Amino acid sequence: MTKADLVEKVAAQVNLTKKDTEVVIDTIFDSISRALALKNDAKVELRGFGSFRVRRRRARQGRNPQTGNPVQVPAKRVPYFKPGKELKALVDS
Repeated sequence: MTKADLVEKVAAQVNLTKKDTEVVIDTIFDSISRALALKNDAKVELRGFGSFRVRRRRARQGRNPQTGNPVQVPAKRVPYFKPGKELKALVDS
């Protein structure tokens, strides 16, 4: 499902125009992104769906696949999604 598909389904369900629905969906995604971008390790939890958080990855020694030379990979923060019980059950069935 693409973002356009999501906008179309939500617009049909709530009787809004596609343009208004797209603004709502963009605002939701932007709010989640901004919360995760904060340095205080915020967590965004959507009950029944799942939670978004940021995980820290330590610096490590990697390899360049073309040359085989060692490369230092710096520490970084990556987004992580953990599905909720209801979503897991729905996908599993």
